[in-house]
Order: sequence, then structure tokens, then C-alpha cells
Amino acid sequence: MPAYHSSFNEEPDVRQVGNISVLPIRTRIRGPAPIADPSQPDIIDETLDLFRANSLFRNFEIKGPADRTLIVLILFISDCLAKLGSQRTPPTQIEAAKFLNTLSVDTFPIPGDANFALNAHYAPPASRADAEYLRQYLIQVRQELAARLVEKLYADGTGKPSKWWMSFQKRRFMNRSLGS
Repeated sequence: MPAYHSSFNEEPDVRQVGNISVLPIRTRIRGPAPIADPSQPDIIDETLDLFRANSLFRNFEIKGPADRTLIVLILFISDCLAKLGSQRTPPTQIEAAKFLNTLSVDTFPIPGDANFALNAHYAPPASRADAEYLRQYLIQVRQELAARLVEKLYADGTGKPSKWWMSFQKRRFMNRSLGS
């Protein structure tokens, strides 16, 4: 059974930095990301929907630039769940939001950096300006993803993270981690 791929691979007129798609998102966080149509799902919704299914796969065939964005975001969710799972006691929703927001803005490698885990599959940005643009885009997307992940984790109203999500904290998509 093959892994699930991004539906945004066929999107026309999408900017690419290196070979990563810079896709529109619905957000109130300031940054360089294009604004998406509020009535349509964006790459963050798609990542949250496909995370649990795709995290079961060790292999993933990249079919387009949006798949590369999807991979980076799935690996970020894995790191978020691992960070929350490493706490002695389950964090409250407010604590989790603080942890994950901090994690999303911490320094992290981008394609082309020596310590980026998937350099073999990603092209580096063409210029220093493109690299900075990609870093700012990924920071914005990671912040929005962290906020939506916290909403999903604490959607049941018990004040504890969902065990159905936290059960994936030790799973590694493609046996990789972003190293956060």
C-alpha cells in the first residue's frame, strides 16, 4: 500500500525555493506565506490529516514539490509529539502551546545546511535571499502548524493530550527526525 501524497503537487503557479513548494496557508501569523482561501483546506490541514497514516511508512516516493513540504511538516509534527511526550507530566493546553511555539521558532536547519536530515532529497536554495525567505516561510508554517496541532491534541476537553495522537510520539516517518 503506497503512502498518501499531497494534493497540492498539481497546483499551478506555486513559487518554489530550491525544490520545496511555498504554498498558501490560512493564518494570522505574520510572514511571507501567501494567504489561502479560507473555505479550502491548506497544506497544514492536509499534513494534520495525513500525519498518522503516513507516519506508518518507512518509504515515501516524492511525486512533486508539495510532497517535500509535506515531508518537512510531518517530521515537525513527530518532533512536536516527542517534545510533549518527553515531559514528566502531561502538559496542559497552554503549556503545550508555549512548548510548541518555542520549538517552532528555534533555529533549525533548512535544505542545503550541513545538518539538514534530508539533503539528498532536497535542492538547496539558489541564493542567500532565497534561503532566508525559505527559513521565514518555514517558521511561519511551523508556528501555524503548532497552533493547530495543539487544538487537535486537546480537542476532547479533558485538559490532557489525546492518547490517539500521542501514541505516534515514538514513530519516525521514513525513520528520520529533523533533530529538534
